[in-house]
Amino acid sequence: MALGRGLGEILSEVEEAYEKEDLSSIDSSELEAQGARVEELPVKSISANPFQPRKHFDESALKELSQSIKEHGLLQPIVVIEKENGFLLIAGERRLRAHKLAKITTIKAIIANVEIDEARLRELALIENIQRENLNAIELANSYAELIEVHKITHDELSAIVHKSRSQITNTMRLLSLSSYAQKKVASGKISQGHAKVLVGLDEKKQKIIIDSIIGQKLSVRDAEQMVKSYKKGKSSPADKPSTSKLLEKHKKTLKKLLPFEHKIKARSIEISFSNEKDIENFLTFLKKD
Repeated sequence: MALGRGLGEILSEVEEAYEKEDLSSIDSSELEAQGARVEELPVKSISANPFQPRKHFDESALKELSQSIKEHGLLQPIVVIEKENGFLLIAGERRLRAHKLAKITTIKAIIANVEIDEARLRELALIENIQRENLNAIELANSYAELIEVHKITHDELSAIVHKSRSQITNTMRLLSLSSYAQKKVASGKISQGHAKVLVGLDEKKQKIIIDSIIGQKLSVRDAEQMVKSYKKGKSSPADKPSTSKLLEKHKKTLKKLLPFEHKIKARSIEISFSNEKDIENFLTFLKKD
């Protein structure tokens, strides 16, 4: 599943220039030799890749990028291919969106002279986002799943292609077994991937209870793990009900008056001590009182 040589070299050249943050480091003659040219294109002439896996774009980050482009210009051109009715975006969706936000009518673009089918468009969009880590955990999981399904490859083969460990790929894809409620909270950043991982294996109702507790009480991943352990042991989570020890402590004086016996207040119980058989008889008589 390798990229076409021409386009792969172009994207590599752009990536290298981006890392140096210097547009002049892109060798225009080299790009032309590879079948590409750099031009200022009308923003409205460029269509987004319909297979873009990224669904959530950080608005504040886009505004920052937009402001930077206004002040310093675009350091890294986008990559497009020419179509009958304009141009199709291959790489650089955030940069294109930032230009639109800044109301800049043109954008510097590398026009690659290559033919790309739908499968390759999907592949390029997925791999660009995966390698740049621009996706949230759920989008990333869906991207992995889509690449595996479309190309009929194993986790190990995907690992070699996207340069991520097999365990990272497998653990990320496990998030797709979560409820839709859980996945939305991960995608929106309400809970972290670390929080989400501990929810795998729980039913939807328990996932929601724990997620709401994580958000409402700002629980750490470790706190969430403890809640999950409690559920898996068949016990109610401390977050689901008031603390028993605090309830008993609140009524400590009343209990002392009502129980004329030696007793201790514990976390979830009251321990009554008997010194002899007479104490037991008195206790039984006490219980029989109306």
